[in-house]
Amino acid sequence: MGGWRPTARRSAPGGAAAERARAAAARVLGQDDLVEALAVCARDPVAAVLAASRIELADRAGLAVAGGEVWGYPAEGPLVAVCWSGANLVPVVPAALASAAEAAEATAAFAALARAQGRRSSSIVGERGATLALWGLLAPVWPPAREVRADQPSLVIDRDPDVPPDPRVRRAVPAELGAVLPACVRMFAEEVGYAPVASPGSAYALRVRSLVAEGRSFVAMAGEAGRAGARQRVTFKAELGAVAGGVAQVQGVWVDPMLRGQGRSAPGMAAVVAATRRDVAPVVSLYVNGYNAPALATYRRVGFEQVGTFATVLF
Repeated sequence: MGGWRPTARRSAPGGAAAERARAAAARVLGQDDLVEALAVCARDPVAAVLAASRIELADRAGLAVAGGEVWGYPAEGPLVAVCWSGANLVPVVPAALASAAEAAEATAAFAALARAQGRRSSSIVGERGATLALWGLLAPVWPPAREVRADQPSLVIDRDPDVPPDPRVRRAVPAELGAVLPACVRMFAEEVGYAPVASPGSAYALRVRSLVAEGRSFVAMAGEAGRAGARQRVTFKAELGAVAGGVAQVQGVWVDPMLRGQGRSAPGMAAVVAATRRDVAPVVSLYVNGYNAPALATYRRVGFEQVGTFATVLF
């Protein structure tokens, strides 16, 4: 999401020497370290998909193209935890690799690195335990969070959906960007609480354009079958916001408010699941706010099952 603003530096717990020691316990990874970082993510591919998708891009195209850094813990020896630091701060501390003590030490090391560089991310997001532990260490130093979403069930499906797919849902095409982008802006504003900057050339508009171009934007449209020149509008949409390690994470699910309550969400999601499992990845995941009972009911009707819990800290 958004960029970063300078943060006021306050004293970290334990003083400057202790802070330097914590930061030195982790290291900024280089290009040659990324294969090992991806191996860490592979130990919990659903929980790690957000970070793994950026690290896979960095491995293919370089860290500069991926737009962030990868931190690894410990500084020496085999990695047991990693953290993506970019537009989002995403800790990955697999229980299969890290003991409770190592997890706490890794989180402290990542927090020290984050404090040293100041807040550059618009959110901290990932598996709930690691995310909330990291935020607990950053909260005394970083500016207050705008919102903390501490209960976001992580759901997956790795089989055919339980409801018939909506045949109207398909991949968006570049010519439809003029209809897709406004729907994305509306969804973002509903979900996050403010509208993103979506002018031509903005980071948000370029992101939407990229998802459409890569075949990772799914829509149902109204108006396309009418008379020539009829104005199109999106009635349902969803994107594959992160794809890595055999997992595709669905984001940005949205139904036109005028059509809600008509049973469109479950068949729409079933269509996304079927197409994604056929063409992109065998496992489809998403996370949703725990208080959003209608959405949870819809996803469970499709066949999603909870495998963990995410948390998001928004700035």
